[in-house]
Amino acid sequence: MSKPEYFIGLMSGTSMDGVDAVLVDFETEQPKLIASHTEAIPSHLLKGLQRLCQAATDDEINRLGRLDRSVGKLFAKAVNNLLAKTDITPEQIIAIGSHGQTVRHMPNLEMGFTLQIGDPNTIAVETNIDVIADFRRKDVALGGQGAPLVPAFHQQVFAKPGHTRVILNIGGIANITYLPGNSDDVLGFDTGPGNTLIDYFVNQSLGQPFDENGAWAASGKTHPAFLEQLLSHSYFALAAPKSTGRELFNQAWLEQQLADYSHLDQEDIQSTLLDLTCHSIANDINKLSATGELFICGGGALNSELVRRLTPLVAGYKVDTTGRLGVDAKWVEGIAFAWLAMRHHYDLPANLPAVTGASRQAVLGGRFKAR
Repeated sequence: MSKPEYFIGLMSGTSMDGVDAVLVDFETEQPKLIASHTEAIPSHLLKGLQRLCQAATDDEINRLGRLDRSVGKLFAKAVNNLLAKTDITPEQIIAIGSHGQTVRHMPNLEMGFTLQIGDPNTIAVETNIDVIADFRRKDVALGGQGAPLVPAFHQQVFAKPGHTRVILNIGGIANITYLPGNSDDVLGFDTGPGNTLIDYFVNQSLGQPFDENGAWAASGKTHPAFLEQLLSHSYFALAAPKSTGRELFNQAWLEQQLADYSHLDQEDIQSTLLDLTCHSIANDINKLSATGELFICGGGALNSELVRRLTPLVAGYKVDTTGRLGVDAKWVEGIAFAWLAMRHHYDLPANLPAVTGASRQAVLGGRFKAR
């Protein structure tokens, strides 16, 4: 019997709704999820991260340095609590793949950059496991967007010859991977806001971290003119490769958009924001192909109202979650970063230049030794 190949994946997305940790065995071609854990982000740390994501002048470098260590400690805690659910020891883990927490993503500047924090040295010391991290910056150095990186994983795990498949990940930002059955034609890009605006607005209005099952949005009515205005954002007209984040779709942008619509009932605003997510996703999917199979993953897959509204907008698609393909929708991105660590460990490239715009394929990330 062959020996297990254990890697851990760590992911915290733009929604900042927790640190996902997954233990994965890559002994066989299909990755096997062994254990999973979500570590809550303490409120003081969450507030610090949200503040850091907004440009400021008040001692940003000191705050960045402190938060880098704090996020590293939180990610390490997620790993240690994950392993506590199993009988697997740190010595059995080949490496941890850590995405980090994105605090700036500005790939389109003259000197583009992307910045994730969560000190991998701290994670390595606190867990006694090697850490592979900083996956995005090599792609940016090669002229790419540094995102999205998961399409390469989607291609390996979900593509099927002769089938047109779209993998839709709905986190804070929504992104799609187009798998036409031919590996040379894979595409992937961010469509725009996923949960980020609906989470922000329900939190501001009702004090809830998210709109469970989209129930509050379902109680409202979408305002067509407001939706049309939101969809007129120039990002939606951009051709791929493209990626985005809180830098574009954030509280300040939403408040600006609401200037002429602040008289609307709050539930109607929430309904319109949910439709912004659905329509921007559907518009991009329908441009790629009129028919196919659509598999949803990420937190948005658990929002039944979102899925209900999206389904008729992609009428030519059979809609399901990635669970149908054997990978739990909640853990796909975490597993992808374990996979990225595995690719680095074996000195294999992990980016798709057609997706990110990089000049070539590359081995991504750097290794931070526990010893």
